[in-house]
Amino acid sequence: MVKKISASLLLFVAAMMAYSTGWAAEPVVTDTGTTSWMLTSTALVLLMVPGLAMFYGGLVRTKNVIGTMMHSFGAMVVIGVLWPMVGYALSFGPGILGGIVGWDPKFFMLQGIDDSIMSSQIPEYVFAMFQGKFAIITPALIAGAFAERVNFKGYLVFIALWCILVYSPICHWVWAADGFLFNLGAMGAIDFAGGTVVHISSGVTGLVAALFLGARRGYPRNVMSPNNMVMTLMGAGLLWVGWFGFNAGSAIASNLATARALTVTQIAASSGAFTWLVVELVHHGKATSLGVASGILAGLVAITPAAGVVAPAGAFALGAIAAVICYLGLLLKGKLGYDDSLDAFGVHGIGGIVGAICLTFFIRPSWMADASAKIHAPWTVWQQLGVQATAVGITVVYAAVVSLVILFIVEKTIGLRVTENDEMSGLDHSMHGEQGYGLINPN
Repeated sequence: MVKKISASLLLFVAAMMAYSTGWAAEPVVTDTGTTSWMLTSTALVLLMVPGLAMFYGGLVRTKNVIGTMMHSFGAMVVIGVLWPMVGYALSFGPGILGGIVGWDPKFFMLQGIDDSIMSSQIPEYVFAMFQGKFAIITPALIAGAFAERVNFKGYLVFIALWCILVYSPICHWVWAADGFLFNLGAMGAIDFAGGTVVHISSGVTGLVAALFLGARRGYPRNVMSPNNMVMTLMGAGLLWVGWFGFNAGSAIASNLATARALTVTQIAASSGAFTWLVVELVHHGKATSLGVASGILAGLVAITPAAGVVAPAGAFALGAIAAVICYLGLLLKGKLGYDDSLDAFGVHGIGGIVGAICLTFFIRPSWMADASAKIHAPWTVWQQLGVQATAVGITVVYAAVVSLVILFIVEKTIGLRVTENDEMSGLDHSMHGEQGYGLINPN
């Protein structure tokens, strides 16, 4: 009898060990549909960078078109190298130094994710590359604030340091599972696709850089007209298309949340452009192509943090509000006299702040109900408003202070502001030895 019981126990233990071993070894299966969408989104976000190059390139004077477009392509090159080396580890590795930044040696050169499939059922390589495109376009946005007056070598060093010391920490705070802004309050700071991480950080940095470097020579006395509004409009169109990957891809899924994000992105962009045109017609009596482009971007920037939580009506409202406030911001720039060359702060900084704060008032009821269920207590708009304002305030202060330190170091060592002769001859010639339009006189 004892032998039979012992044998039965041994068989039971063996069966449990086999079951548990099989359970632990069961791999996460790749979802090919989601993976396909995320691959597409990654390409769409990268498309935004040459789109931004066209948008910015058309707005500067003829002698600076190549120099300005090279700021975007330079970011593709420098951050494209830096991100797989250390950027991904600093942004999405486990928190170190009290959670200020992430780090995991296995993420260095992405060496530890070769066989990794994430819980969202996509290869971690895809997620890393998707996030890498955000890291590329963010410093490229900053360049619009100091266009036509920056040393290219100094710019490359600046964005490399900025990616490590500003972008990666903020990214970790907002999007990493152990980030303190991700866990701030009952539901965490809401930033679906980068209103805080991308637009506020770059816009505020752009403003600090514009003030630190000073205005372009001759500004605002001399007229500095765009060289090619056709190129700017095409750039705005490419940004609009790419933004579907930017926002809808941030769902890291291919489902209802993806469809919602894509839909509100389209609505906010249209609302922003429409509102800007109406404001221009009332204020000046004419609707401009630059107004269309600016309104599109204002709406897109504002919906970026909100794409996962607002309904179509909220997207329409955010696009309209952002267009009005950004328009007023550009008027204020003219009165204050600072030279944010291509309105990096006026559109991205202000639009990002508007979206991050105002999304609180347009959160869909179903999201609010889910939030209350998760925390087992009533969730209120005012609670989240405090969280959003705190996240915005921390991002603004951190980006401004650290960026100023980086600017000072680069200016005093390598040099960031070009000489008067180089600026007058144009960045195309002085920085790159080229001309954007062949035999056309660059002056």
